[in-house]
Amino acid sequence: MDARAIDAKAKALTKAASQKETATVILGMLKDLQNGVRASEDLLRSTRIGIIVNKFKQHSSKEVAQLSGEIVSKWRNEVNKQKQGGSAASRGSSGSPRPANGTGASTPTGATPSDKASKLSVPPDKRTWKADGVDVNQLGNPVRDSCTGLMYDGLCLGSTESPKVVLAKAREVEAAAYDHLGPESKPEYKQKMRSLFQNLKNKSNVSLRVRIVAGEITAHKFVRMTSDELRSEEQREKDEKLKKQNMDNAMVPQQERSISTSLQCGKCGQRKVTYTEAQTRSADEPMTLFCTCMNCGKSWRQ
Repeated sequence: MDARAIDAKAKALTKAASQKETATVILGMLKDLQNGVRASEDLLRSTRIGIIVNKFKQHSSKEVAQLSGEIVSKWRNEVNKQKQGGSAASRGSSGSPRPANGTGASTPTGATPSDKASKLSVPPDKRTWKADGVDVNQLGNPVRDSCTGLMYDGLCLGSTESPKVVLAKAREVEAAAYDHLGPESKPEYKQKMRSLFQNLKNKSNVSLRVRIVAGEITAHKFVRMTSDELRSEEQREKDEKLKKQNMDNAMVPQQERSISTSLQCGKCGQRKVTYTEAQTRSADEPMTLFCTCMNCGKSWRQ
């Protein structure tokens, strides 16, 4: 889809929003853009299609809001990869090592061993964005930049990946959370970032950090994972063990209760009474009845 076609789609979307077209109509337009646009920074800037699509994240239809967020996130990632690819190409032309995967994307496989060795100046378990000397002020937005730093601190813990790789992934996660729950003034966005950080820094959940940095779990998926999906296998096993223990305790045989129609409830007058017998006095004394009315729930003993 060329710039002229995208301009036409942008005008159609703006018109659809002003005329309050149905969600079905808008979804059709968004899907055309999702499948037909190969994003670049120049294209998005000239057509302003990203700004227009981004507005639909506040649409009353959940499907429209979700799809618009996915499209914006996709385009942002494509532009970031192109930028990283361009910088990798310039390094390659000056005689510097090229990324092993040849894409120029800022991924773990794109960082060479020499890159890691030259840029890690602190032990893996002591890493933070400050210790690594990373500039997290990428967006000029204090809240979002702070959240990028938070994601960096969670992802770099125990990692030997280069600061460049971790920062790129931290930016992806923050952007995905912003697309999903933004703007940054909403409490849902801030709560999600804090929750993700708590899960990332969990020492028993090392695999979560590794899978995210490696790209096995995408940023888009990570910010939408439930608390159950975020748990480590170790925590799952503990929870299952506790659940089984509670089930076993609940299944301990209870004292059998008899039902009598001769006993009468003093409160409601009904003769639907359950009872158990216990020897609470001396052996030559009669047993004590502990009674409960099945109608009103009154309990007594006699």
